[in-house]
Amino acid sequence: MTAEIATARESARSGWVKVLSQQDLPRALELTGSQPLMNAFVASRISLGLQHHWKVGGGLWGFFTDLGLESLLFVGSNIVPVNTTERSRELFAAELVRTGRRSSSLLGNKTEVLDLWDRISTVWGRPREIRSTQPFMVIDSPALGQRDPRVRRVLPTELSILLPASIHMFTEEVGVSPILHGGQAQYERRVAEVIAEKNAYAVVEGDRVIFKAEVGFATPTVAQLQGVWVAPDLRGQGLSGPAVAAVVDHVQRDVAPIVTLYVNDFNIAAHRTYLTIGFRECGTFATILF
Repeated sequence: MTAEIATARESARSGWVKVLSQQDLPRALELTGSQPLMNAFVASRISLGLQHHWKVGGGLWGFFTDLGLESLLFVGSNIVPVNTTERSRELFAAELVRTGRRSSSLLGNKTEVLDLWDRISTVWGRPREIRSTQPFMVIDSPALGQRDPRVRRVLPTELSILLPASIHMFTEEVGVSPILHGGQAQYERRVAEVIAEKNAYAVVEGDRVIFKAEVGFATPTVAQLQGVWVAPDLRGQGLSGPAVAAVVDHVQRDVAPIVTLYVNDFNIAAHRTYLTIGFRECGTFATILF
């Protein structure tokens, strides 16, 4: 083997990281197709960047070899790895250490997330919580069982009644209130945007939301549910199954034919509900919360 060939092969193996440019986005979108369901969030951000010049909503780092772009890291309020390898995670971790933590979570494919976290944890410090096993679930056919006919999209005029439920859900799920430290106005805007984009679904009784769910993001083929919540005093009464099934109907009809979500492994009741209405596991997520 000549020295030139050996050098070229070593370069292809070692690779390098750079911030992606607009011209890199088509290849980046193609790369998300390696796992189109689990990578749908990053795919949705890249698609938005292609439609509206670089409106990605965060940074997008790429790992390159002489063969081209091979891995991605979305760096926004969430950090999300895509198609990463041991080598690309090594280089991504070095950049995360260099730039410091500005994100609220690291999430995605369990193997990739936990390995990336292991490489930066000694510098980034103790997280609020590590959720190492979160079943990632999908449904691509009609939901099973009964539907709650009361499920509908939330109206813009109903922000004031959705907001308390959203705050309760966020606090219960994440462990900290979204309106602490002057965050009320910002969180209200965020919930208002979800309603305006027709991504909020609920069962409303009088002036009270007793069930809610929302579409976190969508591509033309995949939509992900998040923020599924039942009023605490009504839990255990069989409300969630028919309500989620109805949401799936709405989303499959109006947004995308495939619906995904991920659930904490300790939330046994929710996991059982999703399985009962026809979701199946197709991977495992992990989340590091800061």
